[in-house]
Amino acid sequence: MSTRSSWLTSSRSAAILLPFVGVLGIFAVWWLAILVFEIEPFLLPSPADVVAKFLEQPGYLLQQTMVSLLETLVGFVLSILIGVPIALLIVRSVILERLVYPLLLAINAIPKIAIAPLLVVWWGFGPLPKVAMVVLICFFPIVISTAQGMKSTPAELVELLRSLKASRFQEFFKLRFTYALPQVFTGLKVAISLAVIGSVIGEFSGATQGLGFVIWTSGASADTPLAFAAIGLLSIMSIVLFYGLVLLEHLWLPWAQENR
Repeated sequence: MSTRSSWLTSSRSAAILLPFVGVLGIFAVWWLAILVFEIEPFLLPSPADVVAKFLEQPGYLLQQTMVSLLETLVGFVLSILIGVPIALLIVRSVILERLVYPLLLAINAIPKIAIAPLLVVWWGFGPLPKVAMVVLICFFPIVISTAQGMKSTPAELVELLRSLKASRFQEFFKLRFTYALPQVFTGLKVAISLAVIGSVIGEFSGATQGLGFVIWTSGASADTPLAFAAIGLLSIMSIVLFYGLVLLEHLWLPWAQENR
């Protein structure tokens, strides 16, 4: 019993195999529920119906996937470029922290779906409102995780660096920011999943392409297999982006993995 438990928790093959077992289990429950409760396909299509719908128009669905992926990535990168410097300024200045933090909380508390129509009014029907929606959703976790990570630097390390006559710049970037990188990546991993949601919310209002647009139009025409196919592609995109960040963290911060 103990050998099996050890294999499940420590083996690399188990780490790869178990997610597939979980997904297959979800598909089995989904299929079984349709058979047992005799659910109509237009209410809940079977996994086979969803796969068949994808195979009917793979080119169209992959093209819409690329649109959503591009909006997600551009918005996510902009969130990093805006959020990390603001977090650095918040840590650097108490006055700025007191000035900006309530505004950040207020922006984060606004229901983003309520802003989507306004973004269309301000910036039209192009990709800009969708990218802006991604930035609005991703921005907050990146700022919070970066600021908290830098504030959690042990005081004895700061004192040690100051005793070595390190400059403020060296203390800030070589110690505090480096120490905060694992928490920065935690915020990025939260934000990348939210980025996919942000692009879909943006595409629900005034879009003519993207997977969110596909879901919206297929829902209006009761084409639920197409909606599920688009949702499945969004899920795959989210998983790939998340594990891409995990891989980047492993390559960039091997010391952080060893300390866990």
